[in-house]
Amino acid sequence: MNDLKKKIEDQVKKNQIVIFMKGTPDFPQCGFSQQAVHVLKTLNKPIVAVDVLSDDPLWTALEEYTQWPTVPQIFINGEFVGGCDIVTELYERGELAKMVQ
Repeated sequence: MNDLKKKIEDQVKKNQIVIFMKGTPDFPQCGFSQQAVHVLKTLNKPIVAVDVLSDDPLWTALEEYTQWPTVPQIFINGEFVGGCDIVTELYERGELAKMVQ
C-alpha cells in the first residue's frame, strides 16, 4: 500500500467520523461539502475533516482507495459510508445517529 493510501486508512481507523471534502468545515468550497458537514454536525461528535483541494495526490489516492469518484467522502467507524446524498438520506431516515452511538 502506498503512503497516501496508508495515510487515508490511518485517518479513518483512528477517528469515528472523517470527511474528505473540498475546503474546511468552516469554509466549505462546494455545496455538497457544505451540506455533508451540516448533517454531520447534527451528530454532536468530533469530525475530522481533510481538505482534498490542498492535496491533489491525496484526492487521487482517495478515489483509488474507495473506488468513489466524487467528494465529499464520509467514513464512520472506519467504514466508507458514501457522499453527501447518502449521508443526507441516512440522516433523514434517522439511521445516521444510530451509526455513531
